[in-house]
Parts: sequence; C-alpha cells; structure tokens
Amino acid sequence: MKKLALAAFAGLLSLPALAHDYSAGALKIDHPWSRAMPASSPTAAVFMTISNSGGADRLLAASTPQAARAELHQHLNDNGVMRMREVSGGIVLPAAGQVKLAPGGLHLMLLQIPKQAVSGDRFPLQLQFEKAGKVTVEVTVESGMAPVHPAGH
Repeated sequence: MKKLALAAFAGLLSLPALAHDYSAGALKIDHPWSRAMPASSPTAAVFMTISNSGGADRLLAASTPQAARAELHQHLNDNGVMRMREVSGGIVLPAAGQVKLAPGGLHLMLLQIPKQAVSGDRFPLQLQFEKAGKVTVEVTVESGMAPVHPAGH
C-alpha cells in the first residue's frame, strides 16, 4: 500500500503546474491560455495578463509553431457592432501598470492553424517586447470559458 501511495505522489509531482507565469525584465506574464476550439476552426486566440513593474514597454509581436501567423488583436464597438481588428504599433504596457489580454478585449489571434489543439495541450509562444526583448511562454489549452485561478493569479 505504501508503494502505491508513493507512486501516486511521485506521479503528481511530475504533472505540469496549472498556474504558470514568466518574467522578462520588469514584465510578468501570468497564465497564458487558449480556449479549445472545434477541429475545423482555422483560428484560435491566446489570453494572459502582463504586469509591468518598470517603465513603459510595448508588446510588438508574437509567433508560434502552432499557427502560420499570430497577430495582436482587439475587439472594438463599431456603431453598435463588435468587430475584431489588428492592433497596429503594438500593445502598450504602461509603466507600473497591467494589461489583460482576455476574451472580448485585447488578445493574440492565431491564424492558419493546421490542427487545433485540444483541452490539456500546451504549446510554445514567443512574445517580442520593445524593451524587454523576446520571451517564450507555454500556452495551456483549456476547455470552456475563462479559467478560474486562486487568489494571486
């Protein structure tokens, strides 16, 4: 019985953490995630929170082997109609501020996806910042709506 319990505990330790965050200079990138999409969908979106404890910076671009192209996008209200538009010039990260990339707002759009990821998958995403440089994060694919995280995440 003890061997079984030890094996189960060791298995739990090898599982990837559900909450994950990354740093790039003064930037903290918290829990990059994507929603599982139907297999036939040629696009997906990536969300995260970026906190900046330093001077102003800017997210300029993103890339991933998961898609042919990644674009910075935002939802806009155009005379009562919600439209998605590419953000030109990057996403501003204010000094000592925070930017949330979330459903219905700013997000990273993945285009020309050869095969959709399913819930539980993970894939790399490289972010290019004006001042903090490049940082690679791991995106977790989750089912349903926005993930719920414990306090502090």
